[in-house]
Amino acid sequence: MDDDEFDDYDREVELALYREYRDIVSQFKYVIETERRFYLANEVDFVRRDTANDFYFEITMHDVWVWDVYRADRFVKSVRVLTFKDVNIEELSSKEFELPKELALDE
Repeated sequence: MDDDEFDDYDREVELALYREYRDIVSQFKYVIETERRFYLANEVDFVRRDTANDFYFEITMHDVWVWDVYRADRFVKSVRVLTFKDVNIEELSSKEFELPKELALDE
């Protein structure tokens, strides 16, 4: 496989993942971003854990979709993340999620 074929394949895989995200995002309540992954979940528990000299975050999620090109199955029953890095948790609005027209993909 030459570089152009690999780049085309990589773009197609990312586009397929984006389309999957677009199709399922309305089924979830939260968007969670960590330094390593992007998740959609319906339940999230976020706890700061203090140690003697530092702290870390523990995020537990249930009914989860994982943004990861390399996973065969992106739907997961539960996920637990331990991190020292920033975590962003957003609650999606209860209305139907729609992409702006300029981001829509014509299929």
